[in-house]
Amino acid sequence: MINLLVVEDHPLVAEGLKAIFEREKEIDCLSVVATGKDLLTKLQQQQPDVIVMDINLPDSNGLDLCKQVKELYPSIHILALSINNEKGIIKKMIDNGASGYILKDAAQYEIVDAIKAVMQRKTYYSLSASMTLKKPDEMNLPVLTRREREILVKIADGLTNQQIADQLFVDVSTVSSHRKNMLAKYDVQNTAQLIKLAIVNKLI
Repeated sequence: MINLLVVEDHPLVAEGLKAIFEREKEIDCLSVVATGKDLLTKLQQQQPDVIVMDINLPDSNGLDLCKQVKELYPSIHILALSINNEKGIIKKMIDNGASGYILKDAAQYEIVDAIKAVMQRKTYYSLSASMTLKKPDEMNLPVLTRREREILVKIADGLTNQQIADQLFVDVSTVSSHRKNMLAKYDVQNTAQLIKLAIVNKLI
């Protein structure tokens, strides 16, 4: 039996995943949590074989959370679940210890196959993620979303995460998460490089 824990803050997606796993005799979904904090608390009491983790959570960035969990519990396999199909994000998640990357457009069988594959210490990518990774690096740069552009312009203006959060009426962790996602998305090491790349390529 494969013991599973799901980290997903959207109730519809969480319910859909639970329904898939309930049909699988080999998989036991122990719990569904909605935040990184809840996950870390849960892991102190119970360690599953596999964590299926949304990388955009209300209180934490999935890239950092994955790394943190792997450092604390190296034997747990982590499967990233996301709508984000950027090559830089996928590679960063794997670099941070994830055993696979599933896009939310994946077929139900892909999610089940992924869980079984990572249990055999294999790396698994859903079909869409696999196609993204095969694309040559010299393709056009990823496009900024409207919210990413808003935040990047304010970062370039010298505003802090807290000032940006106040202006956009969002939580500071949301701004921090967008900032980290953009670093991974454009495969740069720091904010200065991100701003330079954005200006040179007329992204802002």
